[in-house]
Amino acid sequence: MTILLLAALIPPIYLMWRIYQMDKVEREPPGLVFRVFLAGAVSVIPALFLESYGGQILGQALPSDSPYYLPIFFLIVVAWSEEGVKHFALKHTTWNNPNFNYRFDAIVYSTAAALGFAAAENIEYVFAYGLSVALTRAVTAIPGHCIFGLFMGYYYGTAKYFRQKGNAGRARRYQILSILIPVLMHGFYDYTATSSSSTGQMLFLVYIIIMDIIAIASIRKFAREDEALENTYDIYHLEQ
Repeated sequence: MTILLLAALIPPIYLMWRIYQMDKVEREPPGLVFRVFLAGAVSVIPALFLESYGGQILGQALPSDSPYYLPIFFLIVVAWSEEGVKHFALKHTTWNNPNFNYRFDAIVYSTAAALGFAAAENIEYVFAYGLSVALTRAVTAIPGHCIFGLFMGYYYGTAKYFRQKGNAGRARRYQILSILIPVLMHGFYDYTATSSSSTGQMLFLVYIIIMDIIAIASIRKFAREDEALENTYDIYHLEQ
């Protein structure tokens, strides 16, 4: 049991540690990062609820053999449910926190929420299916959640940047993108991951490789270009 638990937790915790170390300007309080990680883990519960009821509603609207069923299921039901609850956990623990004062902070927080979710989900899978699943998920699903969180954080941090600058319209636009982009990435990932065709499996492999390359280059760029979020606007007026 201990081995299974370690196999489930080590990959997301390791990735969290690596990203935390990339925050060179001003490290976030470990307690806050852990709180966001825990909020992401707890968000698995509402995600399961939303996926269950969303699947039931979709099943009543479309037959399972419809060519539209799986794309809608993975994009709308699964991806929106999971990325939506992660974003909720992220925003409600960090948006107004005074420690959120640099753009890269958003990436630390968002990957914490994503990897907390991934850790809880991984425990469920590993205890159900064993160590072989732990190894597969360590190089696919766990990095996938991390990458979705990375891009959520980029747009989330940009939303905070424009909010601090007093540009409410662009702030809202980037808040929407901070959910929409991870949803699209996640939905395509799930759809190709579950494909039974050789073409679909090859597409999944290519997608993972491209996604990993872009993510590694992007996070290094985001870390280099980190900047302070100046509070240059009366936030009270912006939120009215």
